[in-house]
Amino acid sequence: MARQADSDVIAAIATASGQAGIGVVRVSGKNLGPIATQLIGAIPAPRLAKRARFRGADGEPIDDGVVLFFPGPASYTGEDVLELQGHGGPVVLQMVLRRCLELGARLAEPGEFSRRAFLNDKIDLAQAEAVADLIEAATETAARCALRSLRGEFSKVIGNLAKQLVELRMLVEATLDFPEEEIDAVDQENIRAGLQRIGEALARALQGAQQGSVLRSGLQVVLAGQPNVGKSSLLNRLAGEDLAIVTEIPGTTRDAVRQAIQVNGVPMNIVDTAGLREATDPVEAIGVARAWTVIERTEVVLLVVDARAGVTTADQQILARIPDKKKRVTVFNKIDLSGDAPRVVESEEGWHVYLSAKSDEGIEGLRRVLLVLAGWRPGGEDIFIARERHLIALERAGEALGHAEALVGQSDLFAEELRLAQRELSAITGEFTADDLLGEIFSRFCVGK
Repeated sequence: MARQADSDVIAAIATASGQAGIGVVRVSGKNLGPIATQLIGAIPAPRLAKRARFRGADGEPIDDGVVLFFPGPASYTGEDVLELQGHGGPVVLQMVLRRCLELGARLAEPGEFSRRAFLNDKIDLAQAEAVADLIEAATETAARCALRSLRGEFSKVIGNLAKQLVELRMLVEATLDFPEEEIDAVDQENIRAGLQRIGEALARALQGAQQGSVLRSGLQVVLAGQPNVGKSSLLNRLAGEDLAIVTEIPGTTRDAVRQAIQVNGVPMNIVDTAGLREATDPVEAIGVARAWTVIERTEVVLLVVDARAGVTTADQQILARIPDKKKRVTVFNKIDLSGDAPRVVESEEGWHVYLSAKSDEGIEGLRRVLLVLAGWRPGGEDIFIARERHLIALERAGEALGHAEALVGQSDLFAEELRLAQRELSAITGEFTADDLLGEIFSRFCVGK
């Protein structure tokens, strides 16, 4: 679908839907004077909050609020921006928005304000994505990492890598312009040393991005097992509240119960499922079928068993049906009744965790295992919220550097691999990005941002 003109005046409600004390309608474009004059009487002074009445076409007040004017280029989008802050009722906000549209604005597309900020060089592409990631952050740790990316710290790391590649390319490509000047042994050694430094820095950046990806997407975990082994009790313990009904009656859980939790700042989505057995009750049978569907779609499967019985034949049949690609943890629950000590055992068959959901013994060991399966390694300021495309670009850049290392003596091929690595890094910040990719990225933003 063809994009609408980036020069249009756009408007949208910038606050969440529903009722609130305050709601904001944002307008961006060139020459907002006519709209401001007809809506509030005059264009306000820059960056000064001013009380104003928002008026309709007949001059009657729509709302009484506050207006802020940010003239471009010193604004979020780089254009003139008008923020109309009124009462947060959906009807009132729609009336103010409709009036802006009547005065010549058009409704903004999802992410169009941030897209204009990117196109007007106010932020790069990684920072623009961090805006959405900050809004969607599920934990405080994720929010802090997204804020670092928004401030440009991730972009600075990528920029430094690209700068080092440019310097190395300059040294090598000089020999292409002057073929009679061959690269001597000393220069080759310097090139190899420079390449190693870049490779090490790239590896650190990739590691930090991988950790940020864990914070952004979280870990998908399903609790599976026979009826009455304590899956619902384990969910309640991990969540810290009574979410699932717990009784001594097998088959109490009939449908999937989902809960988002966090472990050391890492978001995780836990799903409790119906007990897996041959059900005669048609409602329970539906629950069992849905449980298997959830297992197929989830990264980590916690097979919960009764520690008093251990892994039974029925449990082994369940394990046999779980796809090999799934990460598995066998949770031996009810050690308060079996007399087992809480512990964590790693073997070729996977993780074994002994715990009691009732008494809380061993729960911390399960949390540590979940962090390991999520790929989480506690870090500091070098962790940035990252998306799949960032990881792919960093990995491809690393592959190009690996190819370049084997081609140091062949200047033209070596320089080409460096160019490919630089191109991958430039795609992260948007210095080299196809328009269709921009459309895909910004279409996932909320309207008004």
